[in-house]
Amino acid sequence: MGELDGKVAIVTGGGGGIGGAVAKLLAQRGAAVVVADLLPAAAAVVADAITAAGGSALAAGLDVSSEAEVQSLIATVTERFGGIDILHNNAALTDTHPDDVPLTHLDMDYWDRAMAVNVKGYALMAKHCLPSMVARGGGAIVNTASGAAAQGDLVRTAYGTSKAAIVGLTKYIASQFGRHNVRCVGIAPGLIATPAVAAALTPEMEAMISSHHLLPRIGQTSDIAELVAFLVSDRGSFITGNTIEIDGGFTAHAPTYSNMVQFFDHMEAHQ
Repeated sequence: MGELDGKVAIVTGGGGGIGGAVAKLLAQRGAAVVVADLLPAAAAVVADAITAAGGSALAAGLDVSSEAEVQSLIATVTERFGGIDILHNNAALTDTHPDDVPLTHLDMDYWDRAMAVNVKGYALMAKHCLPSMVARGGGAIVNTASGAAAQGDLVRTAYGTSKAAIVGLTKYIASQFGRHNVRCVGIAPGLIATPAVAAALTPEMEAMISSHHLLPRIGQTSDIAELVAFLVSDRGSFITGNTIEIDGGFTAHAPTYSNMVQFFDHMEAHQ
């Protein structure tokens, strides 16, 4: 018997590294999982892996910024599975876009798209899942924020601001629906070794970023999946309204002297 037996979960961005790991683990714990992704083929790969392992899964193409598509998905899920108990809002515009730069040079079309996916998309999914959760006596929503929500930077202005909005949205959902036994929790991952990260990260960049971690490694998708599975289970039933950093201690400290020496040595070596 799995601790999520009888539960129905939706994972957006479910075809990606983090979303795929979460979807597979929720299915292993007994949930029927809807793997939703902008790329239907990616969603199908994850759903097929779940069903091949004996789990229950449905793949769905989804643009979370479209209310019509969100409503259609929720109707399909309700018809097939009877309702929704778990939502992992994980879809996001995460690419390091060349136009996501300091504010004076920011491409506002990119800003609008980032907000549409990373904020409006989360709100739409919650808006249309919440009635089912309330009707079923409760549920759990996990919103993927980011360490970028709590720190300013020289780039990724739109991305970081959108993730800060998710921290606030999490509190509002938790406040408005807690009395209906619906919990909402944010998670703020640091650097996670997804296939996309592995493709973009040079050894020098990884070494510099790793030097700021308190633990001697970077994060794995399984780390995020385990946290989400805990939060949506009964074991996490008294946790709501907050955002949990899961970043190996990256945001828990200021850069140390040794970090700064390594950084400037790295810069001098490449001048």
